Amino acid sequence: MGRVSLRSVINEAVEQLQAAGVPSPRADAEQLAAHLLGVERTRLALVPLVDPVLVADYRALVDRRAQRIPLQHLTGVAPMGEIDLAVGPGVFVPRPETELLFAWALAYLEALPHDHQPIVIDFCAGSGALALAVAHARPDAQVHAIEIDPAALQWARRNADDRIADGDTPITLYADDVTDPDLLTELNGRVDLLLSNPPYIPEGAVLDPEVADHDPHLALFGGPDGLDVVRRMVPNITRLLRPSGATAIEHDDTNGSALATLLADTGDFADVVEHPDLAGKPRFVVATRT
Repeated sequence: MGRVSLRSVINEAVEQLQAAGVPSPRADAEQLAAHLLGVERTRLALVPLVDPVLVADYRALVDRRAQRIPLQHLTGVAPMGEIDLAVGPGVFVPRPETELLFAWALAYLEALPHDHQPIVIDFCAGSGALALAVAHARPDAQVHAIEIDPAALQWARRNADDRIADGDTPITLYADDVTDPDLLTELNGRVDLLLSNPPYIPEGAVLDPEVADHDPHLALFGGPDGLDVVRRMVPNITRLLRPSGATAIEHDDTNGSALATLLADTGDFADVVEHPDLAGKPRFVVATRT
């Protein structure tokens, strides 16, 4: 059997994924092809014909994606900023929406005075996405990451080791609870920036199979209104931030104003601002320590 048109094979895959209810069938079909071929998705047009063996492997991957196994579990990676993170079963897959929080964080760090080493903390670090992306972009920063779930922590350690091997400044990882009042007391009043993508989905929310069946529940749900973990984090955020230090917290699109009100009502924060995601939905709140 001769070589086969890659475009026609991808088009078949798009139809299959569409029928399976995958939200972004063409993007996913092309990502899987690029992953197998070891090329950028934008360069697929440069590969007009492929071997039948590769087609068989590709169709097997597409079948698994049609079963709503997350794309990132099939490729093994998820991007954040300029780095790729290893992800798979047992760890929350970083989302494109979090890139907006990360971009805000870099702009904030850029505006800091250069009279001290910036200290950054990532609460609920998961795969280490935010902490490691910050450490990559700002090798001068001292970055700390907290994660309570042992399975997620294994992925974060793997990613941290990969980034060290690549030459990035090491982060400090902690197996700990972001709501523990004794957490990181040596950093009280010294932290410039505290970032968090905590469990924030309200219990009972209807989720896509990729999320409901594959992301760890510990990383997803935050009680009846999605803010249980955040409420218990706030005293630690308040304690750790230096005066004029800032926090940025991702949240569900149903609880943005509630989170903004929660921070404002403490009396410890000013400049509380809600930020939308790419779809215009409320996605993260930033606030400055008074």
